[in-house]
Amino acid sequence: MANVVILGAGFAGQTAALYLKKKLTKDHQVTVINPWPRFTYIPSLVWVGVGQMQPEKTMFELAPILKKKGIKFIQAWAREIHPDEQYVVTESKDGTKQTVNYDYLINATGPHLNFEGTEGLGPDNGYSHSICNIHHAKMARDAYLDKVERMKKGEHVNILIGTGHGQATCQGAALEYITNIHSDLVKRGLRDKAKIMWISNEPALGDLGVGGIHAQKYGYVMKSEAFLKSLFAEQGIYFQVQTAVKKVEQGKVTWENYEGEEGETEFDLAMLIPQFLGTKIKYINKNGEDITSKLTNPGGFMLVDGGYGKQWNEMKASDWPSTYQSPFYPNIFAAGIAFAPPGSISKPHVTKNGTVITATAPRTGMAAGIIGRVVAFNIIDMIEGKAPSHYESMSEMPGACIASLGKSIWNGSASTILMYPVAPDYEKYPEYGRDLKVCDLEVGLAGAWIKRSLHTAFLYKMKGNLGWSMIPE
Repeated sequence: MANVVILGAGFAGQTAALYLKKKLTKDHQVTVINPWPRFTYIPSLVWVGVGQMQPEKTMFELAPILKKKGIKFIQAWAREIHPDEQYVVTESKDGTKQTVNYDYLINATGPHLNFEGTEGLGPDNGYSHSICNIHHAKMARDAYLDKVERMKKGEHVNILIGTGHGQATCQGAALEYITNIHSDLVKRGLRDKAKIMWISNEPALGDLGVGGIHAQKYGYVMKSEAFLKSLFAEQGIYFQVQTAVKKVEQGKVTWENYEGEEGETEFDLAMLIPQFLGTKIKYINKNGEDITSKLTNPGGFMLVDGGYGKQWNEMKASDWPSTYQSPFYPNIFAAGIAFAPPGSISKPHVTKNGTVITATAPRTGMAAGIIGRVVAFNIIDMIEGKAPSHYESMSEMPGACIASLGKSIWNGSASTILMYPVAPDYEKYPEYGRDLKVCDLEVGLAGAWIKRSLHTAFLYKMKGNLGWSMIPE
């Protein structure tokens, strides 16, 4: 009997768990360890953050769902991984520590939200807001609705949205939030009372951490920069890119741009995405030594089968991990946000002052699910006595993003972004790094329907209402 332990119950962790349980015989055990009792459908937090969806509509309880599938669930934080002795040390909410043994381990822990990386950033100990988890999304909602009440009284407010660190990722979530605020204020008849501003570490508007996207339309090649410039012009949104937020104070951010110039921007409400780092888990060897720095990169993401250590202009598509297996411990894998990319997709930049301003590589829910599946099948191979035989790197997988621009299924809208592959392959596609026959950029009501359908179908099916699992029959 093999015991497979999965750290994390997000898109990657749940996908891996469900595939493993379905494909393995009943004598094998699958255990999921997660600090929170509920799964939150993160893509819908943008609607929570503007008061258009109740928080409970984005969540379901993990324990009954996993139990129904025959998967053991432990609610706890993973604090230490002992790879030589093959066990994980967990800590529950009341401080109780437990040892969980494994034969195979998947690290699918998601990000550490590095608010402390920027002075004054974040809702808990700072002056800005976030929609990266349900707690923060509710705080952002309350702050936003407070500003709505002020606007109703005739006040004008400044709203600043974007990234709060020079090496932040997830620009897409901030983009959804800013366009949903615009849409909500238009519906309320208050749009003229708000100056809405975008601030980002992207090298160009619409870069989104993937180097921008090209799409061919009627013989014309359109770039995402032009696409978003048009959208922002239509919605009256000011923008500033190539910028790292250095400090957040009450009602003011201090920033530095590519040229090393510093400046300030005032706000009444700020929602700024923090830098993502690897979850803080220690790796301890059989001698009790901390080997975390050997198994992870400086950001805390787990090293897998990637081509690490190259300069940005030397990186190739083949440098992206494809099995997600640790080169040090073959029975350990990383999935979703937990694995270390070989570098950024967007062109990096360092100012004359030494400030790194680089939109780091995103790992979206779609990519996380694909990677969770690859990892699960590779573990199945190993349990069956074979070498891992499943490969899919981000330079081989498609990416799809449905970015809400307004929630209504009657007059809402969404930006539909398709790209293939996610990480460009300039050897296969020399001009743009991607297949323009697949890449697409569209805005319309159909995207809003798809966005809402994804939310509804996923939560209903995972709750068991349709007798569904995350994997096909």
